[in-house]
Amino acid sequence: MKAAVIYGVHAVAAALEQKGQVQVLLLEQRKRPNARLAELIDKARQAQVSLNYVSAEELDQLADGGRHQGVVARVAVAELPSDLEGYIEGLDHAPFLLILDGVTDPHNLGACLRSADAAGVDAVIVPKDNAVGITPVVRKVACGAAETVPFFQVTNLARTLRFLQEQGVWLMGAAGEAESTVYEVDLKGPLALVMGAEEKGLRRLTREHCDRLIKIPMAGQVESLNVSVATGICLFEAVRQRRPAV
Repeated sequence: MKAAVIYGVHAVAAALEQKGQVQVLLLEQRKRPNARLAELIDKARQAQVSLNYVSAEELDQLADGGRHQGVVARVAVAELPSDLEGYIEGLDHAPFLLILDGVTDPHNLGACLRSADAAGVDAVIVPKDNAVGITPVVRKVACGAAETVPFFQVTNLARTLRFLQEQGVWLMGAAGEAESTVYEVDLKGPLALVMGAEEKGLRRLTREHCDRLIKIPMAGQVESLNVSVATGICLFEAVRQRRPAV
């Protein structure tokens, strides 16, 4: 187990639901708790989590300037797999993956991880360069998903895409210029949904490695959706299709 920091009432409350994850709760001195914070403190006491009172400046530093709402938690995080190739080869079912090509906003990555966890994604894959990794902000937005979804940062995304294709994984890239919509293609079987970065979309080389491009049909004047919103739509269309027939 390794240690990490999360902050904010909602994120800490989610961590407390995972027994044994929260090691200590750090609370702001001289801050009178509101109803939500008081409920959180009560849950922590019931879970026999230590409470420490520190200065607002110390909380600001731990949260790296994020909005901590007067509470920061030190949590125990399970070691997730680090060998992507071994992890994929060891799966006993058709892989269901999410690839984010250069997402730099930690709020978007956190939201994507949360959707990935809810959809049952086996792993999230991102490039190491020009992309955000797991930060305190990501953990806060992900509300626990950063601690449960296997997350791989790869040095060469194009090489990883080729490896996945060799494993029989179908690469489905989201792009506004695609001819087919996400509702018209088969998303069952070994699948990796490939989503582009904010504003820029998929890089040329990533697009070229995709087996097929898909788009979300847009009825209004807006040309594109936020990457985390688009990811949620595509993931849950795949979930719908992959659900066993009743």
